[in-house]
Amino acid sequence: MSAAARHRRPRTNRLVRTLAVAGTGAAVLALPLLGATGAHAATPATVTTAGTTPAGYPDNLDGWIRESLAIMAEKNIPGTYNGIHRNIMRESSGNPRAINLWDSNAAKGIPSKGLLQVIDPTFNAYHVDGTSYDIYDPVANITAACNYAAKRYGSIDNVNGAY
Repeated sequence: MSAAARHRRPRTNRLVRTLAVAGTGAAVLALPLLGATGAHAATPATVTTAGTTPAGYPDNLDGWIRESLAIMAEKNIPGTYNGIHRNIMRESSGNPRAINLWDSNAAKGIPSKGLLQVIDPTFNAYHVDGTSYDIYDPVANITAACNYAAKRYGSIDNVNGAY
C-alpha cells in the first residue's frame, strides 16, 4: 500500500491533549473536596443501590452469605462463612438460578434449586421467617438449607457432600 493511500490519524496539538488530561484530573481531584463539609454517612438499612440487597449487603455471593449469617445468628442456626461457601461452590458454583434436571429428585418432579440445591419440600419445611418464599432468592435458599443442615447434621459445616 502506498504512503498516500494509508489511513492517517489526524494530528492534534500535544499541549491541548496534555491540558485536557491535566484539567480532567484536577476536576476529579477537586470534586471530593467541594462537598466534603456537608457529607453525611448513610445507614445501610436506608440506602439500597443497584449493587446492594434491601438489608444493605452487597448483591453478590459474599453479601448473600453474610446476610444469611446475620439472620442465622438471630435464629440460633449454626454455620460459618467457609462452610456455606464451600457447599455453594460444590452444589451450584455460585449460581442462584441453578437447577438440577437430571438426578433422582428431578426424575420425581422435584428438582434441586438455587445456590445450595434445595428441593421445594425441604425449602418449605425449613424456610426461615423473615426471608423470601422464593426458593431462588439467594438469602432464603442459603438460610433454609443451613436450617435443614443444622437439624440433620448439626451444621452446614458438617456437610461435605450431597445432602
